[in-house]
Amino acid sequence: MRNTRRMKRMARSRRKITGLNLTPLMDVFTILVFFLLFHSTGADLLKTPKEIVLPDSVVETKPRETVEIMVSPEVVLVQGQAVIGTPELLDDRIGSVAEITDRLTQLERNIIGISTKTVAESKEVTIIADKTIPFKVLKKIMSTCTDSGYGRISLAVIQKAAQG
Repeated sequence: MRNTRRMKRMARSRRKITGLNLTPLMDVFTILVFFLLFHSTGADLLKTPKEIVLPDSVVETKPRETVEIMVSPEVVLVQGQAVIGTPELLDDRIGSVAEITDRLTQLERNIIGISTKTVAESKEVTIIADKTIPFKVLKKIMSTCTDSGYGRISLAVIQKAAQG
């Protein structure tokens, strides 16, 4: 094959790709990080199981991270650990629930990390109860929490739009 002027010109203009341009890749990752940071803060703090149906209410404030007490028709859970059966709390002879007090003191002793320390020091509890639970059961749980030093008690509800 002979070298023509056209072949020489094409050989000069042909460039080799020596590296990878990372600028577009960094732009995509930056946008992805901002998207994830923006949408991660709006998540709900309270995760309610399917078997618990919360009552409806008009609420103004978002829930804070606190000690959670879940009351289903079968069992009472404190921070995810079953402590007592709900039918046992229907007995009028029981005033304060020792099992809940024991679990709350155990949570205060087992502080690991800054977030759990903040939750334990706030002395705040959120009760997530099914709307079919009788009020006298909730009253026993609330009085037990107050006796244990947890003076700030919140009830979890489903937020609905305000009328008017």
